[in-house]
Amino acid sequence: MAQHTAFYLSNKDDKKKLIQDILASKVIPETKNLNGALFSEATLNKFIDEELRHGKMDITTKVDNSLYNSSEGERKQALLKHIIAKAPDYIILDNVFGSLDIEAQKQFKTTLEALSKYTLLIQISNRLTDVLPFIQSVFCFKNEALVAFNPEENKQDTAFNLALPQPYKNSNEDFDTLIKFNEVTVKYGDRTIIKDISWTIKPGEFWKLIGPNGSGKSTMLSMIYGDNPKAYGQDIHLFGVKKGSGESVWELKKKMGYFTADMVRGFARLDSIGNMVVSGFFDSVGLYKTPSHLEIEIAHQWLKVLGLFEVRKQSFVELTKGQQRLVLIARAMVKSPPLLILDEPTNGLDDTEAALFANLINKIAKETNTAILYVSHRIEEQLNPDFIFELKPTESGSLGSIS
Repeated sequence: MAQHTAFYLSNKDDKKKLIQDILASKVIPETKNLNGALFSEATLNKFIDEELRHGKMDITTKVDNSLYNSSEGERKQALLKHIIAKAPDYIILDNVFGSLDIEAQKQFKTTLEALSKYTLLIQISNRLTDVLPFIQSVFCFKNEALVAFNPEENKQDTAFNLALPQPYKNSNEDFDTLIKFNEVTVKYGDRTIIKDISWTIKPGEFWKLIGPNGSGKSTMLSMIYGDNPKAYGQDIHLFGVKKGSGESVWELKKKMGYFTADMVRGFARLDSIGNMVVSGFFDSVGLYKTPSHLEIEIAHQWLKVLGLFEVRKQSFVELTKGQQRLVLIARAMVKSPPLLILDEPTNGLDDTEAALFANLINKIAKETNTAILYVSHRIEEQLNPDFIFELKPTESGSLGSIS
């Protein structure tokens, strides 16, 4: 009988072909003539496409909601339940823990542990810490061939050795406090999302915002970076100005760098890597203005830090997923903003890419006066925030605590 097996991949590996070969019994011969199922984002997208095209709801969540109108965690739970009900002989688990909060991850692990007693599980993961504890064999690609995974052979240099560029301009604004929430409460209908939240972010501080799905993290971010009407009438000050006192949301955004993993989709263009970084001076997707010599020089310095200066004329879309995110961080940082917001920034990255990303953020925290607000379910061991602000749900709304 085949063993429970994991394939530990980098984002440079051909995952799609690997899945096809597993389903064709080319990788694990014991699966020949067995009935298999695929748990993956691609499978979810097919069901969602059926909902949108034909109104067919073959899968619903535990509260009878459609997949399209559900969170990523709810979708994954519904898909796993649907697959288990089909009683396949084996299940391929592709990126099973992505976008799940800590509690949902625990529930999945419990379910999969029980499932492993009678169903063969084949896991595909780009994060070693996600490999399920009962997995018996772990393989990786080496020179395009599958080999047994050896941790000692997979260590890579993820350091950045050059100093970051100096600030673009000496700001005339000297902020004592960047963000201040004073007893902020937000309700949607009868439901209280956050209650009596008081929180202050000062220049140069490195914060991590945590909390389970639905605890209010996105609500708080939208009141800082977005134009959430719930922010008006609240005691919220951004860069020394009370929210709703006449400032433009675009004026506020000029003082912030912002990155979320979903942003990459909006940059699926043929712009060069160099132009992508320079465009950060103008907050544009694409370069439509002529940059100054100093702006070009700063962009080039950032690319040298990232080790991408020599390929600066290549297209942004030709970069790996990890390199694209490093470039977008440089794009957000060229203006030396007072605040950098990172929303689930390592989703979808492999271990090496995540380590590079974490080391760059640590370097920004150490070498600049930019405050960092990092939001994530995932614990990145390499990241070193100064403070953690945790949202803890209660029946009367999420409360905040600092550690």
